[in-house]
Amino acid sequence: MTLAAFLLRDRFYKQGISTQLQYATLGVLFVNVSIGGTLTPFAAPPILMVASKWGFDLYYTLTQFGFKAAIAVLINASAVTFLFTKELAAMKAVKEDVTSQMRMPLIVIVIHLLFLVGVVVFAHHPAIFMALLLFFLGYTSAYHRYQERLILKEGLLVGFFLAGLVVLGGVQAWWLQDTLLGMSTTALFYGAVALTAITDNAALTYLGSLVEGVSEEFKYALVTGAVTGGGLTVIANAPNPAGFAILGKYFEDQAISPIGLLMAALLPTVVAALAFQLL
Repeated sequence: MTLAAFLLRDRFYKQGISTQLQYATLGVLFVNVSIGGTLTPFAAPPILMVASKWGFDLYYTLTQFGFKAAIAVLINASAVTFLFTKELAAMKAVKEDVTSQMRMPLIVIVIHLLFLVGVVVFAHHPAIFMALLLFFLGYTSAYHRYQERLILKEGLLVGFFLAGLVVLGGVQAWWLQDTLLGMSTTALFYGAVALTAITDNAALTYLGSLVEGVSEEFKYALVTGAVTGGGLTVIANAPNPAGFAILGKYFEDQAISPIGLLMAALLPTVVAALAFQLL
């Protein structure tokens, strides 16, 4: 989300694009990031919250969810590009000023990649994970000339939300189990799409994982429905606030309309729903 938002900001938003293109790209961004998280069991909170309990490994997520999400992502990105071809073609290419831009040393790129790999490998080893995090914070502080501002506040808010979800979610099983088990898989899928827009898709999948004795069809419907609706609102998916923080100030009155975002995300959401239901 962060990388894509930075690319959109620097390449398009800073040039003063139309409001229609702003909302179209934002809607596609939010939906594509949400469903794109199904490529691996650790890429998105909705998958991460249930991967261990339900046995979702890399092969499973890629073959059951990932390839379908990739097709939907390609369709959504291609569609918005095609619809705004004239405006995009009329934009001037961003020329990099080599005299003012600092060349990024290769060793800095390699170190960042090593930190990224380390976080993924040691995600379930808190002592090593925290050591890597502190080392990374120290590294970025020491070599700040090569770093963007770290989005710590947004990351901590997501972390606190997920921690609270784990602590408080367990007491919700008394009503959730009967409700979810009484729904068909189709109703569960579309119900998850709708509920995600007003809650959070990670919350939805975690609460669903508290229900015992569910079928594989139940798991598929819940997870795919939750990620499909992840672009409808700012609160529907944990990474959305990061995109909001980066791009929001370029919209009119420096505010993103909830209705505008909902309307912009509807068609990409339909594409994602069709991909998960038909493929």
